Amino acid sequence: MSEYQVTQGQTFPLGPSIHPDGINFAVVSEDANQLYLCLFDSHDQELQSIPFIAKHRGIWHMLVLGLEEGQRYGIRAEGPFEPEKQLMFNPTKLLIDPYAKALTDRLVWHPDQAAITEQGVIQSQDSAHCVPKCLAIEPKVQTTRPARVQVVNHERSLYELHVKGFTQQLDIDEQHKGKYLGVISPPAIAHLQSLNITTIQLMPCFAFMTEKHLQQLGLSNYWGYNPINFFIPEPSYAQNDAVAEFQAMIDGLREAGFEVILDVVYNHTSESELDQSCVSFRGLDNAQYYRHQAGQYLNYTGCGNCFDTFNPASIRLICDSMRYWVDVMGVDGFRFDLGVDLGRTDHDFTANAPLLQAILQDPILSQTCLVMEPWDIGPNGYQVGQFPKGFLECNDKYRDSVKRFWHGDSGMIAEFATRLLGSRDCFHKGHKSALNSVNYITYHDGFTLEDLVSYKERHNLANMEDNRDGHGDNISQNFGVEGETQDPEILALRLNQKICFLATLILSQGTPHLLGGDELSHSQQGNNNAYCQDNEITWLNWSKSSQSQALKDTISKLMSLRKAYPILAEVHLEDDALFQHLPADQVTWLNEDSETMSHEDWHTPDRHFIALMLTTANLGSRLWLVFYNQPTLIKVPFPSLSDHDAEVEVLFQSPNVQVEDKHLACSGACVALVKL
Repeated sequence: MSEYQVTQGQTFPLGPSIHPDGINFAVVSEDANQLYLCLFDSHDQELQSIPFIAKHRGIWHMLVLGLEEGQRYGIRAEGPFEPEKQLMFNPTKLLIDPYAKALTDRLVWHPDQAAITEQGVIQSQDSAHCVPKCLAIEPKVQTTRPARVQVVNHERSLYELHVKGFTQQLDIDEQHKGKYLGVISPPAIAHLQSLNITTIQLMPCFAFMTEKHLQQLGLSNYWGYNPINFFIPEPSYAQNDAVAEFQAMIDGLREAGFEVILDVVYNHTSESELDQSCVSFRGLDNAQYYRHQAGQYLNYTGCGNCFDTFNPASIRLICDSMRYWVDVMGVDGFRFDLGVDLGRTDHDFTANAPLLQAILQDPILSQTCLVMEPWDIGPNGYQVGQFPKGFLECNDKYRDSVKRFWHGDSGMIAEFATRLLGSRDCFHKGHKSALNSVNYITYHDGFTLEDLVSYKERHNLANMEDNRDGHGDNISQNFGVEGETQDPEILALRLNQKICFLATLILSQGTPHLLGGDELSHSQQGNNNAYCQDNEITWLNWSKSSQSQALKDTISKLMSLRKAYPILAEVHLEDDALFQHLPADQVTWLNEDSETMSHEDWHTPDRHFIALMLTTANLGSRLWLVFYNQPTLIKVPFPSLSDHDAEVEVLFQSPNVQVEDKHLACSGACVALVKL
């Protein structure tokens, strides 16, 4: 018999909600025969197991009188155990409420969490001892928070930041290292502001778990792409209260002038394969929450399971999660990991998928910054340019083409020009702006900028997979020495190449994305898949150097130029119906003689120079952009502009560029921006 009085309560909101006389609980499980609310004391001893007394449209609910905010609890579920039908009910497993907002501790993998043995029979060990307890809290919307930063679309620039890696070796108070509050320490804010970026893209901050195989190897999931729950902030990044400290971080970034978007993982969970952890979704309603066919998981993520984003309960859960992170936690948008899964129906991708449409019609979510990683590993999993126009999309074609151009590959001029002008083969005129293309050279997965110019091969032995993981083709170069060197000539070549990469990125049409640490010459020692390295390989090195200062100055100056000359981010072309209501800008492509590119010029395989003239509709600005990727000297005459010939201002030049009597002398690979 329960010591607590229970009434039917309400089906809304889902999760725990605090009432004057108790706490209401509402949990979705379509297929369960019975759910139980398990109450725990402050020592994690189970006090009561109270059966839910009401179920309506798949939602179990009740109001437990006498409970107070902060109560520790978990869920148990009874129902059929039929793995061949994906029914995995096992009441010996304590489950985390999908709508819980906080946990008592981090979740660590333990064999007792499994609902099924490797032989396919039910596993009967109770898991309460190895599953953190939910805390019944209901964080409120703060009305006195700093105002959100409104970023103009053509000025947006993304800076990808890992909370721990960014702050762990920063010169700040010890208790703030690796923490949310470290991100808003004075040195961190000063550094971010010095770059002239607009938007912080936080790597995953959902509470996450280290996978079994990594734990057994003595490694850990550092990146955080392995979520337990879609509402709870990662507790290891907090000193005491993860919810309050995450909110404080957002407030501090707002006050410093930044928009903040959060990298989110809605495509899979940490429960992994069927015989791994049963700690939440699997135990509550495995057949509903995960994609499956013929009794097997559909693993379109490569992570052991695939969240069924076509299921109405999942769609509601994801949208509720997103609104919570916007309204309560304060973020301004999202970057979606493996976003094609969010656009799948039964199996196939469509831009009209219910979840994508639900996001775009939502009056709150539709106004946020939405960035898609437009692929997964399932069938037809590559969908760059195919998402609805409300989403920006990470453009790997840009990354690879720009890398190949600066690598010096032949036959790249036409492809490179396409990427410079917004990848219109993917983001078509009349339908999408070039700003939909999120351009990047480096991301968390792959080489850092420093390693891109320092290593020809990946060096991933520390991951303990015999150097088989990570991309094999990095389109990288080392300029004569693999890895670190003190050779001043090699260091100068590497610095020049990094500056050329950054200048290309920031002067391209579209939305630029920077990897945090590239401006510090951060190296991962050639590791291009450092997801399991929670150490100096991934923690940013804040030691000062002349190279780092040059890179920071380059980024800051170029970001200022993008804001001063919007045509650098988004040109309004005459043949683009998207801008038919606006006066048209002009683009002219030029060769090394500053003559209009001919058909032959475009199709000459060994051409390594390209320039373009951007002229605003009011003729107020004529900007000449020059790109050259060879080590030999060429002299490029200024374009002829009749009476404007004398009005020349070099806005930006990389180290190998000099102005000589109406010529640019390019003594090696270089980028220049000249106002004529």
